[in-house]
Amino acid sequence: MTTRYVVTGIGATAPNGLGTEEFWSATLAGRSGIGRITRFDPEPYPLTLAGQVRGFAADEHLPAKITVQTDLMTHLALVASEMALADAGIDPARQPEYEMAVMTANSSGGNEFGQREIQALWSNGPRHVGAYQSIAWFYAASTGQISIRHGMRGPCGVIATEQAGGLDALSQARRALRQGAGMVLTGGTDASLSPYGLVTQLPTGMLSRSADPARAYLPFDAEACGYVPGEGGAILVMEEERAARARGAARIYGEIAGYAATFDPAPGSGRPPGLLRAVKGALADAGIAPGDVDVVFADAKGVPEADLQEAGVLAEIFGPGGVPVTAPKTMTGRLYAGGAALDVAAALLAVHHSVIPPTTNVTRPAPGCDIDLVLDVPRAARVRTALVVARGHGGFNSAVVVRAAGG
Repeated sequence: MTTRYVVTGIGATAPNGLGTEEFWSATLAGRSGIGRITRFDPEPYPLTLAGQVRGFAADEHLPAKITVQTDLMTHLALVASEMALADAGIDPARQPEYEMAVMTANSSGGNEFGQREIQALWSNGPRHVGAYQSIAWFYAASTGQISIRHGMRGPCGVIATEQAGGLDALSQARRALRQGAGMVLTGGTDASLSPYGLVTQLPTGMLSRSADPARAYLPFDAEACGYVPGEGGAILVMEEERAARARGAARIYGEIAGYAATFDPAPGSGRPPGLLRAVKGALADAGIAPGDVDVVFADAKGVPEADLQEAGVLAEIFGPGGVPVTAPKTMTGRLYAGGAALDVAAALLAVHHSVIPPTTNVTRPAPGCDIDLVLDVPRAARVRTALVVARGHGGFNSAVVVRAAGG
């Protein structure tokens, strides 16, 4: 009998909704969480917009002894984990501690926490830097804190492949289940919107400088001008399907059916980028043909050259306009390691509810982007299989196939 690995719980902390239900409702309604940065004065910087998880107060969700030790990225991961466990109906205290695993992704580290400590260092000297700086900034902090909080002593790890990390973490979770873990908390969150975090992103040249929230992030549009950064992400509960059904799981959102990852060759090598191979590899891993895919959740970088490349890959595999394509991240910004994890959450919800969420603000598709982009409003459709694509800065490419349970 085929072993399947399924998602039984979802926790989302997104700029357009705190909690899975709020995020999904906002996404279907086309409500954006992109706006002017409020956490600090962005006026001196060349960009002023971001996707912030507005109204989020960590002290309302977590004990003060945890919040004082950790960064916002970890606060978001911990809260999303609580949501996912509750959604799955799992009480960690009742589970074998060495059979619970944690596999997350992160790419920025604890920027906000680090910002405060850097300022303390510059202003008052090294004796004023807090001891928790040594752990709060670390990109593996969220995995560690989730593990400690819930007594999860099984395999734990973290992936740092930028936007692709949210998919790569799912692959590691699937591997942990194959090797005997009973359940895995997996996904990713990032929070890099401090002044220091923002400045480190500027050299890529890919961030949008537009001050208009409705025109700043326009993937596959003729006026695409880069992407808007964001924070947040999603944490998922993954289990082996038979075990989930045996314990009476309230719902199974879908199966993580296929995965593949590639790395781009060095610039100037003359060899093609690896995205095409990643998508083909994920389809092969899932044992499906391109015609079996009902929707693609695109990476959608918003950088004209990158958009044209991605659209070309999709057109080559599925045919021009051959499959609906969507990019709900136009309502959140790119969340780095949290972005692809949130896309997987949206893909699972699309499968669960048979509806494709929209891409917002795109008004004039760019020449050469021959894809069937779902625009402005949700599209009712029979969604059994979804493909999620992600590219991480530096050459990472990943693809995941999500399929209805039993599909």
